[in-house]
Amino acid sequence: MESEAGFTTAMGVALATMVLAYIVIFTELIHRSSAALAGGILMIGVGTWMGFYSQTAAVQAIDANTMFLLISMMMMVVMLRPTGGFEYLAIKIAKASGSDPRRLLVFLCIAVSVISMFLDNVTTVLIFAPLTVLITRLLNINPLPFLMAEAMLSNIGGASTLVGDPPNIMIGSAGNIDFMTFILNMGPIICVVWFCTIGLTLFLFREYLNQPITVELDLDESKAIKDPVALKKTLFALSITIILFFVHHHFHLFPSYVAFIGAAIALVLVQPDPETLYGEMEWSVLVFFAGLFVIVGGVESSGLLDLVGFELADFAKQEDQLLLACILLMWVAAVLSAIVDNIPFTVTMIPIVQGLEAQGVPVLPLWWALAIGVGIGGNGSHIGATANVICVTESERCGIPEARITPMLWLRKGLPMMVFSLIMATIAFSVGFDYLR
Repeated sequence: MESEAGFTTAMGVALATMVLAYIVIFTELIHRSSAALAGGILMIGVGTWMGFYSQTAAVQAIDANTMFLLISMMMMVVMLRPTGGFEYLAIKIAKASGSDPRRLLVFLCIAVSVISMFLDNVTTVLIFAPLTVLITRLLNINPLPFLMAEAMLSNIGGASTLVGDPPNIMIGSAGNIDFMTFILNMGPIICVVWFCTIGLTLFLFREYLNQPITVELDLDESKAIKDPVALKKTLFALSITIILFFVHHHFHLFPSYVAFIGAAIALVLVQPDPETLYGEMEWSVLVFFAGLFVIVGGVESSGLLDLVGFELADFAKQEDQLLLACILLMWVAAVLSAIVDNIPFTVTMIPIVQGLEAQGVPVLPLWWALAIGVGIGGNGSHIGATANVICVTESERCGIPEARITPMLWLRKGLPMMVFSLIMATIAFSVGFDYLR
């Protein structure tokens, strides 16, 4: 791979097109799915005209693994809803919170963080977002802070393990890093970041969490189950999916394929009405991601991400600057992951880091810096991670106006948390740098 001479006109046009689409998305002039679709069409048009992008490249840019994972997990969530299983869990968790919103937030964040260490955070949030809305309805409190916290803490939790986030799997494969090595190096840093982020979350959302819960729950959770047979069948399919998620990388199975196995089992066992099933799925989320993937694909095809990667690589070649190069990579990866999908940047950086290794540069800390950056960076905007978009969509469909998570609200709350998390990660990384090498 050879570096481009410098910033080109194609890069400028691709960047301008992406910025224009993002302005429309963040200002909500039109719905984000429509804005992303229009932006994708514009990117293909200007890219084809200028020769840096094509319709074929745009189709290939759509991450089918993410799309199919979303579709299959949405199917199982939709099949679970009418059974009463969510209501059962909601009552149990609401009772355990002891009428304390702060305790409820911490409980939910611990749950999504731990589960996201071993399952894809998309799957975790798809299950917990509707559950959270049910819990907050029971307690008559605003679900907004809980949904945002779950999305952000699931992103942080997923960064700590080899299988917690798709970029980690790619990094582990490229760097020949096993599961235990990954968690032993990333775990302590992410643990520091997690505790600090929880503290900041409680502070930033204090206006929502200072209001005491006045509702007295006198509900029998056992009576919440409406269709125990369908619940057992769907949970059986979901259990198989979760078990396969733990081992899918050993058998070279895509997460989306694993999820489709579970969805297929549930469809055969439950046999839901197709019109009802597909009518309740969040198709706008899928359209949004398809458009976003096409936009980011155009930026990648223009060579802009390669240019950024090579600039970082040139800096990392200086042995006495390796720590600074790692920190720079971490922050650049985080900022780009808040703007574009973290997978294209990870794909771009992998051969560059491997090239540095061939030149004798100790690259292990660079792998950790990349994983930290792409894991934490998604918290910077409402479109920075798939989990964020799912929680935003759930806040819109719950029907509570004051619970709606707007793009600007996410920037006001999420961006400071991303920056604070990165500062904590930078300190922890610097202190443990010799160990990480």
